[in-house]
Amino acid sequence: MKIIFLGGTETVTGSKFLVETNTTRILVDCGLFQGYKWLRERNRQTLPLDIDNLDAVVLTHAHLDHSGYVPVLYKKGYRGPVFTHHATRDLCKILLADSGHLQEEDARFYGKHKLSKHENPEPLYDRATAEASMQLFQGIEFEEQVQVGDICFHLQPVGHILGAGSVIIEAEGKRIGFSGDVGRPDDILNYPPKPLPELDLLMLESTYGDRRHSQDDPYEQLADMVNKTAKRGGALLIPSFAVGRAQVLQHMLLSMMGEGRIPPIPIYLDSPMAIDVSELYCEHTALHKLSTVQAKHMCQSIHYTREVDESKALAELTYPHIVIAGSGMATGGRILHHFKRLLSNPKTSVLFAGYQSGGTRGAKMVGGASSVKLHGEWIPIRATIESMDALSGHADYVDIEKWLKASQLRAGTQIYLIHGEPEALEGMRDHLEQTTNFRIDIAGYMRIMHV
Repeated sequence: MKIIFLGGTETVTGSKFLVETNTTRILVDCGLFQGYKWLRERNRQTLPLDIDNLDAVVLTHAHLDHSGYVPVLYKKGYRGPVFTHHATRDLCKILLADSGHLQEEDARFYGKHKLSKHENPEPLYDRATAEASMQLFQGIEFEEQVQVGDICFHLQPVGHILGAGSVIIEAEGKRIGFSGDVGRPDDILNYPPKPLPELDLLMLESTYGDRRHSQDDPYEQLADMVNKTAKRGGALLIPSFAVGRAQVLQHMLLSMMGEGRIPPIPIYLDSPMAIDVSELYCEHTALHKLSTVQAKHMCQSIHYTREVDESKALAELTYPHIVIAGSGMATGGRILHHFKRLLSNPKTSVLFAGYQSGGTRGAKMVGGASSVKLHGEWIPIRATIESMDALSGHADYVDIEKWLKASQLRAGTQIYLIHGEPEALEGMRDHLEQTTNFRIDIAGYMRIMHV
C-alpha cells in the first residue's frame, strides 16, 4: 500500500491523502488550501492524480479545508462516489454552495476593479458546480464497513463538529488511520472522540500541537460580557463561525438565561448559513449532547434573520440585545454592517469567540487597534473589545496524548503528524516523544510513503 501526501502537511489546510493498492485508489479528504496566497495558489495547480483511475473519495468532515476541493474534482470530470457521514453530507450541501457563491462574487469584484492579472478572472468553481457535485455524495453511518476494490474502510466518531470522524482503512493486511480533526474530551456540544483501534500507521492532526486550551470558564466569561453590556444599555456583537461556534454560543446564552445568570435580552442570529447549520442540529440529535427539546428550543428561541431586510432592520434596535453574525474573524459577512453602525458607540461590546488569524480585522481589533476600515471608511473603535479562546473544537496536545493512550495502539506504532503549522508540528512531536512510546515523524508535502 502506498500513501501520497497531497495536502494537509506543514500547514493546517488543503488536507488530501491518496491511498493506493495494486488495484484501488481512494482519496482521504479533499480540502482547499486557504490562508496565504502561496498556499491558495496550490488550488489551481494540477494534482498528480489520475481522476479517471480514482475509485472513491472519503471525507472526515465538512470544513472546507477537508471538503472544499470536491467541486474542483467534479469540474475536472470526477464522477465517482464521495463517502462521508450523513451529517457531513448535509453540512457540505450548505458549505460548498456558499464557497462557490463567494468565489463568484470575488471573481466579479476583481474583474470589475481590474485587480487581477487575468482579463476575466474565473472562480475556482461556482455555486452551480458545487451544487452539482453533491450528487456524488453517499452518506454512511459511523462504523459502517464500506468496500471499494480491495480497500475496506469505516468512520468512527471523533467529536470536533457534527458528523466528524476518523477514517480507518484496511488493505493488503495493514490497517491505517486518518484522525481527521480531533475534538475535545470536554466539548460543550460534541461527544468525546472514540479511542482508536490497533493500527499499523496513524496520520494525526496537530493543530494545537504547541498550545494548551484556556482553563477559564467560558460560561463565566460570556455571562460577564453580557451582564456588563446589558447594564450599559448597549449591544453585544459576536462575530462567529457558522459551523459549531454559532450553535454553542446560542446554547450557552439560552442556558444562562434559563438559569437567571444573564438577563433575558433578545438574541439575533444574523447569518443565513449559521441558521441552516443550526437547523441540522435538530435533525441529527443523536450526534451531539443536546436533547431534542434543547435543540428545538435553540432554533425557536433565537431570532433568526435570513433576509437582508431583516438584517437591516436590526439597526432600529435601541434596547440591549445580542447579535451573532459571520464571519468569525470579521473578514466579511453581516457583522461588518453592525460594526459600522455600533463600533463608535462606547456602550457597545464586541466578543471574539475564536482564534483570530494574523492580518484579519479580528486580530487587529483584539490587538488594540483604535480604528478599523469598513467598506472603504475608517471607523473609530470606542466599543469594548474582548476575546475568549475556550471554545475551540480542536483537542490540544495533552488531549491528543490522552486520546492516544486510551486507544489500542501498540508500542512502536508509527505516527505521522499532519494538519499543523511548523511550530505546532514540532511541539507535538517533542511532547509525544517524551510522553508516549510511539514512533513520531512529520509528514512532508508530496511525500510518498510505502506501508
